[in-house]
Amino acid sequence: MIRHIVFFTARSAEDRDAVLSGLSLLTGNPHARLLEIGTNAKTDQLGNAVDFVVYGEFEDEAALAAYKAHPLYRRSIERVRPIREMRIAADYDTETAARRPV
Repeated sequence: MIRHIVFFTARSAEDRDAVLSGLSLLTGNPHARLLEIGTNAKTDQLGNAVDFVVYGEFEDEAALAAYKAHPLYRRSIERVRPIREMRIAADYDTETAARRPV
């Protein structure tokens, strides 16, 4: 399984609702096993720069590629890119993830 995690920051406080609305389009994409859009509670004592988190689980790399090729993904990018400041993404395969000290 592939986990896809993306962090976003809105350009301004006024853009936060629009960023969340644009990201929420992704939840209609049929290629994810699970897809959540979370709003950062900003309770971490060391840093709270991130506004939103996209968390997705995919059967494999082909499912992730199909998700990224879907029209809803493109529509979300078109809405969010102009009003987001930061985007950091990471994908990893759960089969090769460390689950104990190495």
